[in-house]
Amino acid sequence: MNPTFYFVLALTAVLATNAYGAVLDIDGNIIFRGSYYVLPLIRGRGGGLTLAGRGGELCPLDIVQESSEVDEGIPVKFSNWRPRVGFVPESEDLNIETDVGATICVQSTYWRVGEFDEERKQYFVVAGPKPEGFGQDSLKSFFKIEKSGDDAYKFVFCPRTWDSSCPKCSDVGVFVDELGVWRLALSDEPFLVMFKKANVTQVSSKTM
Repeated sequence: MNPTFYFVLALTAVLATNAYGAVLDIDGNIIFRGSYYVLPLIRGRGGGLTLAGRGGELCPLDIVQESSEVDEGIPVKFSNWRPRVGFVPESEDLNIETDVGATICVQSTYWRVGEFDEERKQYFVVAGPKPEGFGQDSLKSFFKIEKSGDDAYKFVFCPRTWDSSCPKCSDVGVFVDELGVWRLALSDEPFLVMFKKANVTQVSSKTM
Protein backbone atom coordinates (compact mmCIF):
# COMPACT_ATOMS: atom_id res chain seq x y z
CA MET A 1 0.00 0.00 0.00
CA ASN A 2 1.12 3.55 -0.70
CA PRO A 3 3.42 4.84 2.12
CA THR A 4 1.64 8.19 1.90
CA PHE A 5 -1.55 6.49 3.07
CA TYR A 6 0.14 5.24 6.23
CA PHE A 7 1.63 8.66 6.89
CA VAL A 8 -1.76 10.35 6.59
CA LEU A 9 -3.35 7.68 8.79
CA ALA A 10 -0.71 8.12 11.49
CA LEU A 11 -0.94 11.91 11.29
CA THR A 12 -4.73 11.73 11.66
CA ALA A 13 -4.38 9.56 14.78
CA VAL A 14 -1.88 11.99 16.32
CA LEU A 15 -4.07 15.00 15.59
CA ALA A 16 -7.13 13.23 17.01
CA THR A 17 -5.26 12.32 20.18
CA ASN A 18 -4.09 15.89 20.64
CA ALA A 19 -7.54 17.29 19.92
CA TYR A 20 -9.53 15.10 22.30
CA GLY A 21 -7.01 13.61 24.71
CA ALA A 22 -6.91 9.84 25.12
CA VAL A 23 -7.79 7.97 28.31
CA LEU A 24 -4.81 5.84 29.41
CA ASP A 25 -4.66 2.61 31.40
CA ILE A 26 -2.33 1.96 34.35
CA ASP A 27 0.45 0.91 31.96
CA GLY A 28 0.26 4.21 30.11
CA ASN A 29 -1.39 2.67 27.06
CA ILE A 30 -4.24 4.33 25.19
CA ILE A 31 -7.61 2.68 25.88
CA PHE A 32 -9.25 1.35 22.75
CA ARG A 33 -12.33 -0.83 22.53
CA GLY A 34 -11.91 -3.65 25.01
CA SER A 35 -12.62 -4.45 28.65
CA TYR A 36 -11.02 -2.69 31.59
CA TYR A 37 -11.22 -2.97 35.36
CA VAL A 38 -12.09 0.29 37.11
CA LEU A 39 -9.92 0.44 40.24
CA PRO A 40 -9.60 3.07 42.98
CA LEU A 41 -6.53 5.27 42.69
CA ILE A 42 -5.67 4.99 46.38
CA ARG A 43 -5.03 1.55 47.87
CA GLY A 44 -6.98 0.64 50.98
CA ARG A 45 -10.17 2.29 49.73
CA GLY A 46 -11.97 -0.74 48.36
CA GLY A 47 -11.65 -2.70 45.15
CA GLY A 48 -13.07 -2.63 41.65
CA LEU A 49 -16.65 -2.27 40.45
CA THR A 50 -19.36 -4.92 40.27
CA LEU A 51 -23.16 -5.29 40.35
CA ALA A 52 -25.51 -5.70 43.32
CA GLY A 53 -29.17 -5.30 44.20
CA ARG A 54 -30.31 -2.45 46.42
CA GLY A 55 -31.74 -2.67 49.94
CA GLY A 56 -30.92 -6.36 50.26
CA GLU A 57 -32.91 -7.31 47.15
CA LEU A 58 -31.38 -9.35 44.30
CA CYS A 59 -32.81 -7.22 41.49
CA PRO A 60 -32.64 -4.76 39.85
CA LEU A 61 -28.91 -4.15 39.81
CA ASP A 62 -26.86 -1.11 40.80
CA ILE A 63 -23.21 -0.33 40.06
CA VAL A 64 -21.25 -0.85 43.29
CA GLN A 65 -17.68 -0.98 44.52
CA GLU A 66 -16.15 -4.06 46.08
CA SER A 67 -15.27 -3.41 49.72
CA SER A 68 -12.09 -5.53 49.53
CA GLU A 69 -9.14 -3.96 47.74
CA VAL A 70 -7.98 -7.36 46.47
CA ASP A 71 -11.19 -7.87 44.48
CA GLU A 72 -10.97 -6.25 41.04
CA GLY A 73 -14.69 -6.77 40.40
CA ILE A 74 -16.09 -6.98 36.86
CA PRO A 75 -14.53 -5.08 33.96
CA VAL A 76 -16.39 -2.53 31.88
CA LYS A 77 -16.28 -1.56 28.23
CA PHE A 78 -16.83 1.81 26.61
CA SER A 79 -18.78 2.70 23.46
CA ASN A 80 -20.71 5.29 21.49
CA TRP A 81 -18.51 8.36 21.91
CA ARG A 82 -19.30 10.99 19.31
CA PRO A 83 -15.88 11.80 17.86
CA ARG A 84 -15.11 9.09 15.34
CA VAL A 85 -11.74 8.13 16.74
CA GLY A 86 -10.52 4.67 17.63
CA PHE A 87 -9.59 5.37 21.25
CA VAL A 88 -11.63 6.35 24.30
CA PRO A 89 -11.45 10.17 24.51
CA GLU A 90 -11.37 12.34 27.60
CA SER A 91 -14.30 14.62 28.42
CA GLU A 92 -16.60 13.26 25.71
CA ASP A 93 -19.99 11.63 26.25
CA LEU A 94 -19.87 7.85 26.08
CA ASN A 95 -21.69 4.76 27.29
CA ILE A 96 -20.31 2.33 29.85
CA GLU A 97 -21.35 -1.32 30.13
CA THR A 98 -20.44 -3.80 32.85
CA ASP A 99 -18.94 -6.62 30.81
CA VAL A 100 -20.64 -9.67 32.26
CA GLY A 101 -21.89 -12.70 30.33
CA ALA A 102 -25.22 -13.06 32.15
CA THR A 103 -27.05 -11.86 35.25
CA ILE A 104 -29.64 -13.49 37.48
CA CYS A 105 -31.83 -10.45 36.84
CA VAL A 106 -31.81 -11.08 33.08
CA GLN A 107 -31.15 -7.44 32.29
CA SER A 108 -28.71 -5.27 30.37
CA THR A 109 -25.86 -3.79 32.37
CA TYR A 110 -25.28 -0.36 30.83
CA TRP A 111 -24.62 2.39 33.34
CA ARG A 112 -27.33 4.98 33.77
CA VAL A 113 -28.47 7.44 36.43
CA GLY A 114 -31.63 6.23 38.14
CA GLU A 115 -34.55 8.21 39.49
CA PHE A 116 -33.97 10.24 42.63
CA ASP A 117 -34.03 8.01 45.71
CA GLU A 118 -36.18 9.95 48.17
CA GLU A 119 -35.29 7.73 51.12
CA ARG A 120 -31.52 8.05 50.69
CA LYS A 121 -31.58 11.49 49.00
CA GLN A 122 -29.31 10.24 46.23
CA TYR A 123 -29.12 9.70 42.50
CA PHE A 124 -27.57 6.25 42.10
CA VAL A 125 -25.76 4.83 39.09
CA VAL A 126 -27.76 1.75 38.14
CA ALA A 127 -27.66 -0.96 35.48
CA GLY A 128 -30.12 -0.43 32.67
CA PRO A 129 -31.03 -1.12 29.06
CA LYS A 130 -28.81 -0.48 26.09
CA PRO A 131 -29.11 3.20 25.08
CA GLU A 132 -30.99 3.59 21.82
CA GLY A 133 -30.69 6.93 20.05
CA PHE A 134 -31.05 10.10 22.11
CA GLY A 135 -34.42 9.63 23.80
CA GLN A 136 -35.01 10.68 27.39
CA ASP A 137 -33.97 7.32 28.87
CA SER A 138 -30.86 7.08 26.71
CA LEU A 139 -29.73 10.54 27.80
CA LYS A 140 -29.41 9.17 31.34
CA SER A 141 -26.73 6.77 30.09
CA PHE A 142 -24.02 9.16 28.93
CA PHE A 143 -20.96 9.75 31.12
CA LYS A 144 -17.63 11.48 30.65
CA ILE A 145 -14.18 10.36 31.78
CA GLU A 146 -12.17 13.36 32.93
CA LYS A 147 -8.58 13.67 34.08
CA SER A 148 -8.13 14.54 37.76
CA GLY A 149 -4.51 15.32 38.58
CA ASP A 150 -1.59 13.54 36.96
CA ASP A 151 -2.59 9.90 37.42
CA ALA A 152 -6.30 9.77 38.19
CA TYR A 153 -9.56 9.89 36.29
CA LYS A 154 -13.12 10.49 37.42
CA PHE A 155 -16.56 9.88 35.92
CA VAL A 156 -18.80 12.86 35.35
CA PHE A 157 -22.50 12.92 34.50
CA CYS A 158 -23.98 15.92 32.71
CA PRO A 159 -27.75 15.52 32.21
CA ARG A 160 -29.37 16.80 29.05
CA THR A 161 -32.53 18.47 30.40
CA TRP A 162 -34.07 15.14 31.48
CA ASP A 163 -34.51 16.33 35.07
CA SER A 164 -34.28 19.99 36.00
CA SER A 165 -33.79 19.14 39.69
CA CYS A 166 -30.57 17.24 38.95
CA PRO A 167 -27.35 19.32 39.07
CA LYS A 168 -26.09 20.47 35.67
CA CYS A 169 -22.93 18.37 35.95
CA SER A 170 -22.01 16.05 38.81
CA ASP A 171 -19.07 13.87 39.66
CA VAL A 172 -19.70 10.19 40.31
CA GLY A 173 -18.69 9.25 43.84
CA VAL A 174 -19.32 6.47 46.35
CA PHE A 175 -22.25 6.37 48.78
CA VAL A 176 -22.20 3.80 51.60
CA ASP A 177 -25.78 2.68 52.23
CA GLU A 178 -27.47 1.40 55.39
CA LEU A 179 -26.28 -2.16 54.67
CA GLY A 180 -22.68 -1.07 54.19
CA VAL A 181 -22.77 -1.47 50.38
CA TRP A 182 -20.56 0.98 48.50
CA ARG A 183 -22.75 2.34 45.68
CA LEU A 184 -21.85 4.67 42.87
CA ALA A 185 -23.90 7.86 43.13
CA LEU A 186 -23.77 11.47 42.03
CA SER A 187 -21.61 13.28 44.55
CA ASP A 188 -19.59 16.39 45.37
CA GLU A 189 -16.61 14.12 46.08
CA PRO A 190 -15.44 12.19 42.99
CA PHE A 191 -14.41 8.56 42.99
CA LEU A 192 -10.84 8.76 41.65
CA VAL A 193 -9.99 5.77 39.50
CA MET A 194 -7.51 4.12 37.16
CA PHE A 195 -8.09 1.53 34.45
CA LYS A 196 -6.51 -1.92 34.10
CA LYS A 197 -6.92 -3.96 30.93
CA ALA A 198 -8.74 -7.29 31.40
CA ASN A 199 -7.87 -10.37 29.38
CA VAL A 200 -10.43 -12.32 27.38
CA THR A 201 -10.51 -15.27 29.83
CA GLN A 202 -11.27 -13.00 32.78
CA VAL A 203 -14.15 -11.35 30.94
CA SER A 204 -15.77 -14.52 29.60
CA SER A 205 -15.79 -16.20 33.02
CA LYS A 206 -17.79 -13.48 34.77
CA THR A 207 -21.47 -14.03 35.59
CA MET A 208 -23.78 -12.48 38.16
